Amino acid sequence: MTAPYRLPPFAAAVTGIGLVTSAGVGAEATWRALNDPATAPCVPHRDELQGLPCDFMYSVTDLDTRAVLGVAAHRLMDRFSHLAVIAAREAVADAGLDRAVWDSGRVAVVIGSAHGGLPFYDEQHTALTERGARRVSPKLAPLTVVNGAASSVATDLGAHGPSQAVSTACSSGTVAIGTAHQMLRTGACDIVVAGGAESVCSRLLIASACRLKAVSTRIDDPQAACRPFDTHRDGFVVGEGAGLLVMERPEHARARGAAVRAHIAGYGSSSDAYSAVAPDPDGLGIERALRTALADAGVDAAAIGHVNAHGTSTVSNDLIETVMLRRVLGEHPLVTSTKAMTGHTLGAAGGIETALTVLALQHQLVPPTVNLDAPDPDIPVEVVSKEARPAAFHAAVKTSLGFGGHNAALVLTR
Repeated sequence: MTAPYRLPPFAAAVTGIGLVTSAGVGAEATWRALNDPATAPCVPHRDELQGLPCDFMYSVTDLDTRAVLGVAAHRLMDRFSHLAVIAAREAVADAGLDRAVWDSGRVAVVIGSAHGGLPFYDEQHTALTERGARRVSPKLAPLTVVNGAASSVATDLGAHGPSQAVSTACSSGTVAIGTAHQMLRTGACDIVVAGGAESVCSRLLIASACRLKAVSTRIDDPQAACRPFDTHRDGFVVGEGAGLLVMERPEHARARGAAVRAHIAGYGSSSDAYSAVAPDPDGLGIERALRTALADAGVDAAAIGHVNAHGTSTVSNDLIETVMLRRVLGEHPLVTSTKAMTGHTLGAAGGIETALTVLALQHQLVPPTVNLDAPDPDIPVEVVSKEARPAAFHAAVKTSLGFGGHNAALVLTR
């Protein structure tokens, strides 16, 4: 049983969701695949990664970005921006926003990404070394900078309010949503399109991740490689995608009669100040972020019924995070990691997983952690595995950790 729910001091209304993931293109397709994994079109992508110790990633399939965006617009964006624009269009349509709002200057865009257009860097470096300086694209800088997705979404929508990029490694999407929550609370804008986008099919990055021993090398069974909380987990699988929310000041959503999916009620962030690559072994940094988010929302720890965890499928991260969750929230929340289906989408993860937490609240259904065949006995929380589990809960948490010790947590309410 969770504790009684009470209205938070300020709660941004989530009125739209847009998702592009390896599990499905669109929020409905992704949600359906997560809860019925046999339907997921998650086909490991290997072409550019042949010869690496980890020679696969989870890619978005069945999506012709050129056809959706048009040739001219497509050429002016890197793939992470393509995915962001497509997710933003879905989120805005889902929110039922009138195009007249865009010229007001009261619509902001905040999108997180860890690496920006890294694959285009790889391509252009090859052009330089093999064919000379005259073969390098003049569009290298505008296509690859981390703010490319935020800029592209604002341009595509015609949003004239603040446009910001967030880059805090794998917590970028969560920090972007937290930043949007703060902007709405202060009255800086009425609407924010916020979340994360990432596409890093890069031999250089994945070769480095192999050396770091962060990614799974289960190359004989790539679809079962990402296995959060499992005794035999050996690292994450890189994924690509975008997850964006339309967030509004509650009075703005009420005034236009918007259907509200859920609320972002609290946000907290912190720095481990510990290591460039390893989390604080005691989980004190992410604990600080979570306690701050709970206080910001005015929600008791006992009221949290579900956690969409960072859950990367690395040995240390899963243990550190879940020990912290047990310490702060107790044993009652149902925990899941949806990365087993989407892969670890790095800077996009927080945006995608917050959107999935909204859907979990709305449907009162916790998606399973797939590939969890042998639960690690040292994991001290209740992890939902194999099948989605119906549950009654009013509040949920999304946690994110990033290289460099960047932690973030959100409290979402029904």
